[in-house]
Amino acid sequence: MEIAERVLAGNIRAVARLMTELECNRPYALKILHELYPHTGKAHIVGVTGAPGVGKSTLIDSVTRSLRRRGMTVGILAIDPTSPFTGGALLGDRVRMEKHNTDPGVFIRSLATRGGTGGLSRAALRMAHVLDAMGKDMVIIETVGIGQAEIDITKMTDTSVLILVPGMGDTIQLMKAGILEAADIFVINKSSRDGAETLRAELENMPTSGRQRPVILTESVLNQGTEEVVEQVFRHKQDLISSGELRERRRKRAVYELMSDVEGAVRNAIEAGMKGEVERLAEDIIEKKTDPSTAAAEILENVFNHIRRAP
Repeated sequence: MEIAERVLAGNIRAVARLMTELECNRPYALKILHELYPHTGKAHIVGVTGAPGVGKSTLIDSVTRSLRRRGMTVGILAIDPTSPFTGGALLGDRVRMEKHNTDPGVFIRSLATRGGTGGLSRAALRMAHVLDAMGKDMVIIETVGIGQAEIDITKMTDTSVLILVPGMGDTIQLMKAGILEAADIFVINKSSRDGAETLRAELENMPTSGRQRPVILTESVLNQGTEEVVEQVFRHKQDLISSGELRERRRKRAVYELMSDVEGAVRNAIEAGMKGEVERLAEDIIEKKTDPSTAAAEILENVFNHIRRAP
């Protein structure tokens, strides 16, 4: 049986193998994804983000239990940061979700950012498509949680959940121009701490672009508030469907993914065959023989010429 057929049949080994090859950007893995793509679009993709230490993995663990009690299958992509020095990543989220390791209805994959922006792995959306084709009802993407760049998660998902904790203070102010304006659901975790009600009031009174976002208090370690989070995700999904916004969000996601792949392909082409030229142009920039914009135009022209000559 071909790998694509085994993925569609829910074969865990085939899914894991394909994800590994996609993370390595293997051309034949992309061909398999091409075969799978017509079978995608059924899963609801949820992004979970927030600063380190707010309890993202614990909340996802609790939400997953709730979804499984409802008979739904779940795919989880837990993204960890890559070291800029060693290229390694901790990939520790599986430890916090280990209760689900033996559940055939849950598939968990940890992956590294590998230089992706906004705390997101370049392979994350491709892997989400695989989980969708595999038949998962909901795909949850947990981001690194590194600040305002996390707004990228709203471009990748149908519903985005931002987790905050009381006492963040200046962090809230810094985030107002980014993810706070884009998230669909706010969760205040560790809500037994002082300041939880103050934070909720601040979020509820924050100026919005014509839409009211729910604010939910949780204690994910104790499974408190989890059911309301799940209910709000379902409600948001239904609102998106009834308003027609779900299709528009997915159109924008297609544009985002398309442009990301184009940018990645150009970068790969440059890194694979033009390192010497890049170094030469860098020296010319230092010597003031050219400027960065002119040098970039020269590289792009060479890339396009290479593509035209390709069979």
